Amino acid sequence: MSDSEPIVLRRTDRSSRTSVPQTPRTGRPKPGPISFDRGELEQLLGMYGRKVAEGEWRDYAIDMHREKAVFSVFRRASEYPLYRIEKDPRLARRQGAYSVIAPTGLILKRGHDLKKVLRVIDRRLRLVPA
Repeated sequence: MSDSEPIVLRRTDRSSRTSVPQTPRTGRPKPGPISFDRGELEQLLGMYGRKVAEGEWRDYAIDMHREKAVFSVFRRASEYPLYRIEKDPRLARRQGAYSVIAPTGLILKRGHDLKKVLRVIDRRLRLVPA
């Protein structure tokens, strides 16, 4: 065999034709980790940038699990998160996939629209007429 000839691998088993790993019993594709899409990350990082500019936040973390994705914000890197923004697709038809959770575990807001859910954190000060 020369260097210019490609190596061809032949499959012997018909069940190995799919490229997605499958569960042994059901044959369904294994669910991958849940993640934030580009639009969601744009909203999250936009809010994070404003809070960093105001001096309130200093660090963030993104965790992707099988059940949910979590965006955590910190005042300092060594502390517990000030807020956790979670995306849980299993709750999408019920209360909404997005939720904002306080450090105590209290759910501050839950909903279907990330922009509306983030309003609980990103409240702007406004002048109240006297």
